[in-house]
Amino acid sequence: MGQTLKCISPIDGSVYAERETLPPEAAAERVTAARAAQAAWAARPLQERVDLVMAGVAAVGAMNDDIVPELAHMMGRPVRYGGEFGGFKERASHMAQIATEALADIQVGEDVTFKRYIKHVPHGVVLVVAPWNYPYMTAINTVAPALIAGNTVVLKHATQTLLVGERMAQAFQSAGIPADVFQNMFLDHDTTSALIADRAFDFVNFTGSVGGGQAMERAAAGTFTGVGTELGGKDPGYVMEDADLDAAVDTLIDGAMFNAGQCCCGIERIYVHESLYDAFVEKAVAIVNTYKLGNPLEAETTIGPMANVRFAAEVRSQIAEAVAAGAVAHIAAFAEDDGGAYLTPQILTNVTHDMRVMRDESFGPVVGIMKVSSDAEAIDLMNDSEFGLTASLWTGDVERATRVGDQIETGTVFMNRADYLDPGLCWTGCKNTGRGGGLSVIGYHNLTRPKSYHLKKVTG
Repeated sequence: MGQTLKCISPIDGSVYAERETLPPEAAAERVTAARAAQAAWAARPLQERVDLVMAGVAAVGAMNDDIVPELAHMMGRPVRYGGEFGGFKERASHMAQIATEALADIQVGEDVTFKRYIKHVPHGVVLVVAPWNYPYMTAINTVAPALIAGNTVVLKHATQTLLVGERMAQAFQSAGIPADVFQNMFLDHDTTSALIADRAFDFVNFTGSVGGGQAMERAAAGTFTGVGTELGGKDPGYVMEDADLDAAVDTLIDGAMFNAGQCCCGIERIYVHESLYDAFVEKAVAIVNTYKLGNPLEAETTIGPMANVRFAAEVRSQIAEAVAAGAVAHIAAFAEDDGGAYLTPQILTNVTHDMRVMRDESFGPVVGIMKVSSDAEAIDLMNDSEFGLTASLWTGDVERATRVGDQIETGTVFMNRADYLDPGLCWTGCKNTGRGGGLSVIGYHNLTRPKSYHLKKVTG
């Protein structure tokens, strides 16, 4: 008998869903079945795999009316935002559209004597460990291209969004993808680590905490199993003196606060040129004061509870420490702030990098704003972080943005936008944000291995 996984709803602290984890022997049998099914799946024509995956995506879309309130119950996102299907479909659709070209053989050369080329061969069985904050969109980043490339997939989802993997497997299997080709599995940490250590998987993709990524790498040590990770972030925004101030404030504050700040590439620190600083702070405070904190099932709610009381406690701790060290908190406590999962969104000024709120990942609705006087100062501050996912630059000068961006240690540089994942670009990070890359043609490269063919046609 396995352990019981419980999803505690942030709405009221009740148990919303629970599932039993698979015992180690049963889990191993399921992975063995995935391995046995892989060759036949990879042998299907590429377009057939594409069509089946996109039918699975459509089947998820057909569930959206049920999924949206389900997400509100599980992780607190307000129903007014309509769930994740738009981004879910956009990402899968792009990977489907580029599959033929991205997975085509690389032709090296052919003449009367030799034919040489490189094939993209699926790894085999891919384990996808997905997070709770954008549970559908983060999962599809790997699930869709992995299946299209000819891998079989085992999905292990976060306990906080316990029902998401079940929903996805149900949808994809209803569309005709064999049950052994795409499986959702409820696994505890020890069983997951043991399976990785036993080489049950040929590639592991993990999105989550730095500690979780380290655990995955430790489990895979010595197995030569590839591990792709997208871990923490402390993403900066930099507003230059020629920026469109209103657009910068609207986008960066939304990037900091949307989803109660629980975004992988959410804005967690903002540096503003001294000439715009006061106006930026004033406008930012005005925006946040319009938010409606409350039950995510209610249409008027614009910011819901954090997904778990312990997540909110960490944000409160960072804010309290910063204020005790001299930071200024600009947002008075909202009436709905219950000291638990319902947390007042906060803007801090007079912050420094000595404060945890400007160093540690907050992953909540708080942002610190600092005044800067030059690009050089902003670059130094943006790079003063153990993380490197995205940075958002605000200027009317593309060449300047490129010049600054070249000096920033991140996986993505945005200009005049933030907190968006373009599936045509590689989603990647550096430093403690992890390694590897998802989506784009590079996503396919990471979900396959190169196999070279050196064929000599004549021997005489």
